[in-house]
Amino acid sequence: MAKKPYVDQDVCTGCETCIDLCPGVFRLTDDMVAEVFDPAGAGEEEIQEAIESCPVECISWIDG
Repeated sequence: MAKKPYVDQDVCTGCETCIDLCPGVFRLTDDMVAEVFDPAGAGEEEIQEAIESCPVECISWIDG
């Protein structure tokens, strides 16, 4: 099973770091928190960088 990025929106502060790093994967919702809209929108290394750069650690990998 492939892994997919996941955003815990209850923790997300909407800082947009993940969007800056992977605009093809993440976007802001109407509530101004990040969401994954295309898990295949960037390579695994780029997504991992977004995960590691998140200041509140709300992004992780899940089995998809």
